[in-house]
Amino acid sequence: MAVHYCGLCRRSAFTGRRHLYSAGHRRRLRETLARLQEATAAARAAVADVAAAVQRYDPAEHDGRVWCPCCGRGVRRDRRCGGRALLQAGLLRHLAGPEHRRQTARFWRENRAEAALRERCLVPAEEYERFAQALEQALSEHQRREEERILQMAADIRETERRQRETVQAALQLQTEPELCAGPSVCRPPAGPERDSPCAAEQPGPSRMQTGPDLAWMESSQVLTFIGHQETEGKGNVHTGAKPPWLSEEEDGSKQQIGPSYEEFLKHKEKQKLKKLPVERVGANFDHTSQTSDSWLPSFGRVWNHGRRWQSRHQFRTESGEKKKKR
Repeated sequence: MAVHYCGLCRRSAFTGRRHLYSAGHRRRLRETLARLQEATAAARAAVADVAAAVQRYDPAEHDGRVWCPCCGRGVRRDRRCGGRALLQAGLLRHLAGPEHRRQTARFWRENRAEAALRERCLVPAEEYERFAQALEQALSEHQRREEERILQMAADIRETERRQRETVQAALQLQTEPELCAGPSVCRPPAGPERDSPCAAEQPGPSRMQTGPDLAWMESSQVLTFIGHQETEGKGNVHTGAKPPWLSEEEDGSKQQIGPSYEEFLKHKEKQKLKKLPVERVGANFDHTSQTSDSWLPSFGRVWNHGRRWQSRHQFRTESGEKKKKR
């Protein structure tokens, strides 16, 4: 019997075309056709609501593909028109095309599928033409709304800029006009942080609040802070050229040491470390101040100058045992 290759099951069958009637092949055929019918139904449902089919393009959402088992390739589900996505337009155009209709007839013939299910995987050409016309009208309407929205945003921006210019001009006019109060001692803005007097606070705006820039700080009577480089003799810091305090003390010779020196601190720290170590450790009794030479081997406490190291270990254990017995 001839070997038959099944593209749907992706395997070779040695039973010939009898494989098409096997339980495994029929099960895979039902699952494949169910997925194709579901995608076709979702595409035909978009024809009823064409206005919702025009959306803003999102690559993560509108770049998906649908596998067509009849044609053996992936079909792009949505179409892109500029910055807008047309939902289900790509799949509908594929399902209504003559190539998909021919491939569907071949797929049904080769796999012995039910003839009643064939029309559920196709879209009539007349239905697609109506969808294309309605989609074109919806696209033009969407473009018109986008243009109106852009024009409205531009008008709002121009209005905001006009109000800002009027506010600045009103504030500048109030600063240049002559004072209308009774006398300078009553309404003249004082220097310093208290310059916001009741008379100067009356500016145009809601609830008599000041909306323009406060230019009272430009009065000639105010003293401004100098933030530049100042040359001072003997005062200041290292950034202004003054000597650091430790250099001045060394030159005067009046430097007095407070507390222990750094070397004494290191020696004290080393002694504290040695106190935490075992008293009977190797080298605990070594005298670092003794005079030594190349011909003299100093005693390192528990280590003998002659013999093996384990002899000192046994001696240590013997003495430790005697101490424990005495206790």
